[in-house]
Amino acid sequence: MSPTESQAIDAAVSEAPIELPRTSQSEPLKKIRHTTSHVLAMAVQKLFPKAQVTIGPWTETGFYYDFDIAEPFTEADLKTIKKEMVKIIKKKLPVEREEVTREEAKRRIEALGEPYKLEILDSIHEPITLYHLADQWWDLCAGPHVETTGDIHPKAFDLETVAGAYWRGDANNAQLQRIYGTAWETPEQLQEYKRRKEEALKRDHRKLGKELGLFLFADVVGPGLPLWTPKGTLLRSTLEDFLKDEQKKRGYQGVVTPHIGRVDLFKASGHWQQYKEDMFPMMAEDGEAAAAEQGFVLKPMNCPFHIQIYKNELRSYRDLPMRLAEFGTVYRYEQSGELGGLTRVRGFTVDDSHLFVTPDQLDDEFLSVVDLILSVFRSLNLKKFKARMSFRDPASDKYIGTDEVWEKAQGAIRRAVQTLGMDYFEAEGEAAFYGPKLDFIFEDVLVVSGSSGRCRWITTCRSASSWNTSRKMGRVSVR
Repeated sequence: MSPTESQAIDAAVSEAPIELPRTSQSEPLKKIRHTTSHVLAMAVQKLFPKAQVTIGPWTETGFYYDFDIAEPFTEADLKTIKKEMVKIIKKKLPVEREEVTREEAKRRIEALGEPYKLEILDSIHEPITLYHLADQWWDLCAGPHVETTGDIHPKAFDLETVAGAYWRGDANNAQLQRIYGTAWETPEQLQEYKRRKEEALKRDHRKLGKELGLFLFADVVGPGLPLWTPKGTLLRSTLEDFLKDEQKKRGYQGVVTPHIGRVDLFKASGHWQQYKEDMFPMMAEDGEAAAAEQGFVLKPMNCPFHIQIYKNELRSYRDLPMRLAEFGTVYRYEQSGELGGLTRVRGFTVDDSHLFVTPDQLDDEFLSVVDLILSVFRSLNLKKFKARMSFRDPASDKYIGTDEVWEKAQGAIRRAVQTLGMDYFEAEGEAAFYGPKLDFIFEDVLVVSGSSGRCRWITTCRSASSWNTSRKMGRVSVR
């Protein structure tokens, strides 16, 4: 695509009068999309009586519903299901809420023979509510919903794709069929949404990467493991060299660490306890070693290695701040159904830095880190983003560190964004287990804000809660 074509598309989008809000930004859309997922489930069970229902939530641009069914849905099936949904919508069935006891809900679910709903029932708290589409179909659900199915415009929704999904996201569980859909208040919004999706497909990095000869995937290598061609490597090296130069100007020191490490290293850091399911299996010499969890794993993060470099010798406060940087390759055992081009892979290289600072240096160093990130964004002409202050959930027990150090770390992030006058918002419960984060959230061009797989976080600053009070030292990381 030429620069002229790209500019023309950008101009057209900027002038588009039709707004496409995210579900979380619109209560009417939340109700429409949630009810449309119920209409979908009702239609599927009418056409495919043996299909069992599981969950059907809204997404930021629509909804989905997971079904346990013997044969996968086809494109022809989607067309038939949509026609049945239109019939249900046109009947204007009232959507009625009923609150029941747990025992009554269990009795009714057992009568329908819906094992997944029984499992869901066991995991939710009172009040237990059912939502009925007249007296023709009901679902275990907390809402919210529209008043009648007639509140859904029959020409403002569509069924998009079918994908496989494991129950509860666990590959050891049953594989389900997930139908994705979208729903809007008006047909004009639906058409604008489709237009933006078509334009975005022209810019899909997977398509451009292949056409430009930058990277590829090979089945014999494995899913989620990209291979960079000479052209792609040149592009990547140019970007890395630029970033290394910017870091060097600011006093960062380069390091290199191994791709694997002992399990004990990640036990000490907490990653083994917190992220074991997302790591590649342990490599052990024999069964006895495996039973004792004595072996090696591919590293999911660089942090523990950088800490070992810092701890290698006795440090004085005069040595601080100490800024370590690495383009380190890490590995995550992502589920195959979650992989997508270069945006969700099993092996990737992170521009990863860790700063060891005194408490008195924290604010200035964190500001300096954010300034480095913003300067890179400006150089790459990246403008449309928001800063998300990802803080801990005080009610959760998954976090390490005392309340005092968490407040200190979160305070540094809050002061930084306020000092720099950034567009930011707070997200409670999004912190890492060891510290709060400052995430920079970008949206892909053309596609509606926040759509599934289209809202990207480019980089993260973490003001870690791992303060060493005896040495008066803390840690800031950026990736």
